[in-house]
Amino acid sequence: MTPSKTIVRIAFTAAAAVLTALMAASCSSNRSGGSPAGSPAPAGPRAVDVARVVEQPLDVQLSLPGELAAYQTVAIFPRVTGFVKSISVDRGSSVHAGDVLAVLEAPELAAQRLEAQSKLLALEAQLASARAKAEADKSTFDRLKNASATPGVVAGNDVVVAEKAADASQSQVVAAQQSVDAATQALSVVRDMEAYLRVTAPFSGVVTERNVHPGALVGPSSGAGAPVPMLRLVENSRLRAVVPVPEAYTSGLKTGTEITFTVAAYPGQTFSGKVARIAQAVDVNTRTMAVELDVANPDGRLASGTFCQVGWPVHRPGPSLFVPSGSVASTTDRTFVVRIRGGKAEWVDIRTGLTSGRLVEVFGELQAGDVVAARGTDEIRPGMEVQPRESKPVARRAEGWNDRT
Repeated sequence: MTPSKTIVRIAFTAAAAVLTALMAASCSSNRSGGSPAGSPAPAGPRAVDVARVVEQPLDVQLSLPGELAAYQTVAIFPRVTGFVKSISVDRGSSVHAGDVLAVLEAPELAAQRLEAQSKLLALEAQLASARAKAEADKSTFDRLKNASATPGVVAGNDVVVAEKAADASQSQVVAAQQSVDAATQALSVVRDMEAYLRVTAPFSGVVTERNVHPGALVGPSSGAGAPVPMLRLVENSRLRAVVPVPEAYTSGLKTGTEITFTVAAYPGQTFSGKVARIAQAVDVNTRTMAVELDVANPDGRLASGTFCQVGWPVHRPGPSLFVPSGSVASTTDRTFVVRIRGGKAEWVDIRTGLTSGRLVEVFGELQAGDVVAARGTDEIRPGMEVQPRESKPVARRAEGWNDRT
């Protein structure tokens, strides 16, 4: 047999085998009562796991960043120009109100004081002379006036002249007294300027900055540009914890509320402060409201400028609605849950709030007890017939409260 005839015979045998297998499969399908090839299987409602919307009060605690600031801080500048004679504090020194921090020297102030004293003495002498003259003129007028009671003893013009002289002398006394008062004030100013040579602490605290040393020339405007303070003093016995609270959580703020916080310097330890000041205005750039806590710091463990994590309590005026976190679905233009009503699906637009474990707070056209799909997805189209299948209830508190973004 030739090779070409062998190849044709093999191909014919293979085709016959394939045809026989197809006929056998068709007969087997007809005997088992199956549907003809290509016919669709009968469709029914889609089974969907569901959960119920629950209503419960919201009383949670968020973790917000904050910063500890000094209750009082002041940059200390010299009031007069002079040389630093001595300085008794340095960075980190603790001081009390009224303690002398530095002493300046300005010889020209001593000269000004002596000049003002000399001028005051001269004016006081002039005042004494004016008073003596005024008393003499007043005595002369009184005697002439008494003598004029007897006709012909004193001329009437002499009485008038004596009266005018007494009035002029009294005016000179008033002018001399005003000059003495002005000189006294000038001397007091010089003495006050000399008192500024002793730089004292305005309140108790700690020195956080020192920029001068003995011999340095200092003054109210020494040098070009922004003046550099001699010292910077911070009150550290109490602090302000400044917390930027998001505007969504500013309702129900009350002064006196105890708030806890932690700092990185003392891991595992919790500190507290009381709400003392509320800004009552939202920052348009950050959409937060600044709230200050008064923090007692008698031992000075906490430092101003430290960042802290604040446990901020959030309360709602009434109960909130919650659904499982998986029930919330999102597309490019909406956030919704799939509500099952009458065996059909419908989309309900919502806005989410806070979450707790597997529960999330929702706001929208929902009511407590509504049935929603446990897994929200846009594959369940509005109007689709579904078969609800109740899922297990979700625990309210499982992993603590967090802010849902």
